[in-house]
Amino acid sequence: MKVLLLGVGMQGKAALYDLFHNPDVKEIVAADVDREAVIAHIKAKAYESKVTPAQVDASSEEELSMLIGDDIDVVLDLLPPMFVGKVAEVAVKHGVSVVNTFYAVPEVKALEAQAQAKGVTILPEFGMDPGMDLVLLGEAVRSVDTVEEVISYGAGFPEAEAADNAIKYKVTWTFEGVLRSYKRAGRVIRNGEIVDVDENEMFSKENIHEIDIDGLGRLEAFPNGDVMKYVDLLGLDADKLKNMGRYVLRWPGHCEFWHTMVGLGLLDDGSVMVDGLAVDKKKYLANALKDQIQYKETERDVVVVRIEVRGKKNGKNVCSVYQAVDKRDLNTGLTAMSRTVGFTAAIGASMLGKKKLDKAGILSPVNDVPYEMFKSELAKRNIEVSESITEI
Repeated sequence: MKVLLLGVGMQGKAALYDLFHNPDVKEIVAADVDREAVIAHIKAKAYESKVTPAQVDASSEEELSMLIGDDIDVVLDLLPPMFVGKVAEVAVKHGVSVVNTFYAVPEVKALEAQAQAKGVTILPEFGMDPGMDLVLLGEAVRSVDTVEEVISYGAGFPEAEAADNAIKYKVTWTFEGVLRSYKRAGRVIRNGEIVDVDENEMFSKENIHEIDIDGLGRLEAFPNGDVMKYVDLLGLDADKLKNMGRYVLRWPGHCEFWHTMVGLGLLDDGSVMVDGLAVDKKKYLANALKDQIQYKETERDVVVVRIEVRGKKNGKNVCSVYQAVDKRDLNTGLTAMSRTVGFTAAIGASMLGKKKLDKAGILSPVNDVPYEMFKSELAKRNIEVSESITEI
């Protein structure tokens, strides 16, 4: 198959590594706004035999159309999120299936009928979070007969040896992006009640809890967005759920620190005037802490995806746990975050290109990606998924 990879940043490099080593992929066009950087990367990694560099301005429908030609089997979109709608639109227009790692935005949802009419598949939400977590979530829910509780964890953070700064955290993507996510409203189900989490209170004590992960130790969890949109998708009855939530994991102490920062208004949007100059708060924090939150070449990040479902199976109370833990590969240099995002997206592209996912329209990783097939593909990349169902 021939794959068009749009975006050769951190996650794109991981996806390119995966596609290059996939024997089913015969040719890759790797396109980015910075073509010279792509050429340098291809040369450094000795990818010339399968990879052709290209330049693209993703805001230009004409440039996208020139790349998404009749000979492309699938488009893998790892460009910044502002381009996701345009890329999907052009791909569908050309009758080419597309996979990306972002939530299905309205512009993409509006393409449903056109994609079905053209026999095109759109697979959004197929990175790590969202992505891996959603495939595991769907299977974990299906593993029990009745569901009373669903707890999902998706997180990336430094392993203990690398958590050597005051906030016990380092970044594998933009710190400004992290800071934006640290002030976000959400909803959970707690003790049978729907609870709205204010954007200023996601780090409050009543909204966090701790969990022990084998091989890592004790971590703290805080809410990650609105869980209610998954209730219908999973076919659940909200009135019968005792607890349901999506959470991020960090080392203990992280939440208390950022609760203070939020309380001080340091994560608010906008700027403050300093000596007559407007200084953006988040940009200042990101730059002021930049040197302290970078990984050294010998340090590893950790990604945890964990789903806990409690309910009944064969009339017994059970807890079903699906979990994947990955760490940076120091041989390739690929971080756990880039592996779990980029490899997952590349797996999705391969599934689409080989017609293993041939349903037209917009798919959901929760219901439309076969779990065993996905698990097998992850294992080929040394990302293992564990499963357990125990009586409680």
